[in-house]
This record gives sequence, C-alpha cells and structure tokens, in this order.
Amino acid sequence: MFSGIVEELGRLVKIQRRANLIYLEIKTDLVCQDIKIGDSISVNGVCLTVISLKDNTIGFQVMQETAKITNLGILKINDQLNLERSLKLGDRISGHLVQGHIDCLGIIRRKTFVNNNLCFEIVVPQSFIKYIVPKGSVAVDGISLTVVEKKANIFSVYIIPHTLKNTTLGFRQTSERVNIEFDILVKAAVLM
Repeated sequence: MFSGIVEELGRLVKIQRRANLIYLEIKTDLVCQDIKIGDSISVNGVCLTVISLKDNTIGFQVMQETAKITNLGILKINDQLNLERSLKLGDRISGHLVQGHIDCLGIIRRKTFVNNNLCFEIVVPQSFIKYIVPKGSVAVDGISLTVVEKKANIFSVYIIPHTLKNTTLGFRQTSERVNIEFDILVKAAVLM
C-alpha cells in the first residue's frame, strides 16, 4: 500500500527483455535506503517487488501483462520514474490509499493554464470514467491527485509547482501515456 506521494525520481539504467519478463534496474539515492529484497516499491504507480539491491541501484522484474497495461512496457534507458516506498503501519497518509494496481493507461490530452494553475486533461477508456468523482482522488503515474472535473471519458487535475518539480509530470507532454489507478473506495462503492 502506498500514499501516492512520490519520494524521488529514479533513473532507469538497465532493461533486459526476455520471453515473459522485463528486468529493470533503477538508480536511486533516497528510495534505496531502508529497503531489502522482497520489499514493494511503487514505480510510476506500479507495485513492484525488489529482487536485487546493489549500491544505489534497485532491480525489478515486470511480467508481460503488467508491461502491456502500464507504461513500464515502453520505457527507455535514462527515463525518469516516480518512486515511493510502501507505507508502514502508523505512517501519515498525505495522499490517499494507493494499491499500485494499475487500472488502465490514460493519455494526456491537453495541458493548459487555468487561473495560473497548470491543468492536465487525461483521456481514459469510457468503461473506466465511472470511477472518477469530482473532488475525489486518482493516482496518475503513482501521484495522488484531486479530480477537478470529468466529462465524457476525460478528467482533469491541477498540478501544483512542487509536484511539477518533483515528479514525472514536470516533463510529460500531450499524447503521452500515464498509468491510472482509480481510488479503491470509489471502485468499491461503484461495484456495490
């Protein structure tokens, strides 16, 4: 379980694609501290298990299904990634509860300034828009954000300067794919 508050931007330093697995190595300064093999780390919002740890580099295996439904399948060397260590019982939750189980890929449709605030409009498959609630939470590439508006199959979120500076949203462009995880409480309510 995560909070959606990105701790650090890591850098992808190695990719090995095999038949059914992708092996990733990510260089990190902060997130590599106080972890061990077997721990869960959110990588662009995807819960991955640490399988190797050497110096400041963390290794992960990604299954084909995960690569197919997330943006981890299109990574390139030197890509920056949002990283967050899993929560510990008793931790403060500054964002919202994020499982690290991506529901779908979204596409950044537009970036505009509204009242001097950067607004991202993100398109999701129509079947998922029911999980978006204005003023509710959504995780975009593992970042806990508040929904401003929804219409058709598009939702919008405002991004504060701190988030732009400290996450991948600072360099995301229109037409790029982002990992979307809808709020588990909203999903539970919709499915009831």
